[in-house]
Amino acid sequence: MFSLLRHGPGRLTPQLAHQQTSDGAAVLLDVRETPEWNAGHAPGALHLPLSRLMAGASLPAAAQGRPVVTICRSGHRSQQAAKLLAARGVQATDVTGGMTAWARAGLPVIGSGGTEGVIA
Repeated sequence: MFSLLRHGPGRLTPQLAHQQTSDGAAVLLDVRETPEWNAGHAPGALHLPLSRLMAGASLPAAAQGRPVVTICRSGHRSQQAAKLLAARGVQATDVTGGMTAWARAGLPVIGSGGTEGVIA
């Protein structure tokens, strides 16, 4: 699941990421910027923009000491975040295709007010 590959952390399909974060095996960490997060995110996900992570921000308390699955809009920023976290000793992977693939797979997306969200 979270094996480190030669070139960095592994990647998960949206379906596997949803399964592993829904059953509590890992924490879903959305690394998009705040306007993107507010437009729509996965229920139960935690939020920490990649820009803050790159500036040295710590993981949210609920993610510390747990495997982390990163997600962004398309998979590029989340892959960067997973590599950065792995370099910090965090068991990290990311979602291939990001929130765009998540939504295409029919997985839930909510907006900041708890209403149905969109991918921005």
